[in-house]
Amino acid sequence: MAMQDNTSGTAPRSSLLNDPVFRGILYQVIVALLVIGFFGWLVMNTAANLAAQNKTTGFDFLFRTAGFDISFTLFPWSRTSFYWQAFLAGLLNTLLVAVVGIFFATILGFTLGIARLSSNWLISRFATIYVETIRNIPLLLQLFFWYFAVLKAMPAVRESFHLPLDIFVNQRGLMVPRPLIDHEFTWVLVAIAVSVIAAIAIARWAMSVRTLTGSYPQAIILAARVANALVTFGVGYVAAWLLVGMAPDMGSAPVIALIVALVLTAVTFTPYALYVKPVLAFMIATVVVGFLVGGMFPALPAAVVTIGSVLAGVGFGWVQLEGADRAAEGKFPIALPLLVAIGIPVLVYWLTGASLQFEIPELNRFNFKGGIQLPPEFVALVFGLTIYTASFIAENVRGGIQAVSHGQTEAAQSLGLKEGDRLRLVIVPQAMRVIVPPLTSQYLNLTKNSSLGAAIGYPELVNVFTGTTLNQTGKAIEVIALTMAVYLTFSLLTSAFMNWYNARVALVER
Repeated sequence: MAMQDNTSGTAPRSSLLNDPVFRGILYQVIVALLVIGFFGWLVMNTAANLAAQNKTTGFDFLFRTAGFDISFTLFPWSRTSFYWQAFLAGLLNTLLVAVVGIFFATILGFTLGIARLSSNWLISRFATIYVETIRNIPLLLQLFFWYFAVLKAMPAVRESFHLPLDIFVNQRGLMVPRPLIDHEFTWVLVAIAVSVIAAIAIARWAMSVRTLTGSYPQAIILAARVANALVTFGVGYVAAWLLVGMAPDMGSAPVIALIVALVLTAVTFTPYALYVKPVLAFMIATVVVGFLVGGMFPALPAAVVTIGSVLAGVGFGWVQLEGADRAAEGKFPIALPLLVAIGIPVLVYWLTGASLQFEIPELNRFNFKGGIQLPPEFVALVFGLTIYTASFIAENVRGGIQAVSHGQTEAAQSLGLKEGDRLRLVIVPQAMRVIVPPLTSQYLNLTKNSSLGAAIGYPELVNVFTGTTLNQTGKAIEVIALTMAVYLTFSLLTSAFMNWYNARVALVER
């Protein structure tokens, strides 16, 4: 008996609401319409409120005369300047603090992060105390401390602390020499940029050849020996000349410095070359410590300053001697790129006859004249941001280093690499993929935290534009929108650069 087939050739169509793809698109469209409607309501409500108060919108106020003073700007400013110039002044001041703070916070943070993992108990404990103390104190409170308790407690202008290199510190800030250059010095700046690029290219090429062949090119080895001798002579001459200058009874400083420099240069070609760096470290540390202590504590007897600086020099020299590598043929000859980066600009400076002079701050009747005066608000803000952010960067560095497998350290030890080389060549390059993402967040935090400078009177963007300009013009929407756009742009540019760098240092899976 045959059965009748009542099924049709096509399946019944289901409802579109049962289609997950259609539902996903529908939900997104509904949410987008709600968001657009909400913002449209905000705009209409704001426009109605402004119209009820007889207020207009627009950015024409930027071309009106500001009529107020700004204590610190990077370009000439007067009461007749416009509001857009006030915006630019605050923008540049914020950018200045962010760049300087990021630079010093990175150096200090990486140093402290590595120090926390040091085998030296004193160094590791000091780094731990620093990190755990600084990062648990509010940043605003630290800014108040550096501004009111440190800088404002400095002596008056006539009793300023005279630091080395003609730097003065007092209640009005930090006075440093102003560099004065001529038109020919532009070629020196170009030479600096070109020589730095050339030095990096030489170093990368030499390292790539050594990776492929197991040794550096013969030309690099010969050039490095000459460069090492020239660098040793130059550094030795300057260090010896300054060291002899600390003891004026020793005779002609240039002659003695020349003899010392020639002896150190000759030793670099002997088996005792490893003792040259400790001697240079001793001389440089003695001079630097002597200048710093003598400038900051002028009341100390000269004998005490000399003995203290010599002891510090011996300590630095001993540390350098302990770290001297007696099998240095595998280490990159750093003297060669250093000579390229410094020697070429010096040669261009001499050939072009360029002029570089410094305007020294001079104490007049009531204040210093000449030089560059960095206000205490700027110094306190940079110092506070650097100290605070470095504590968080240090933790990021410590975590990144500890994230590297201990087997990598053991493998580097088995190859005979010393501790410094293990960190530089093996551990830190692998740790950077862990360090960079949180490091980006710290850079963003430092840039945004610069707005706290308004609390101590630093004329950054929030203080100058969102504060004074908004109060005078009443253009709250326009001022706030421009300020938000600036910080958003800073954040996006910083994130883009750090993401690019993170992609460069990330490990490539094979």
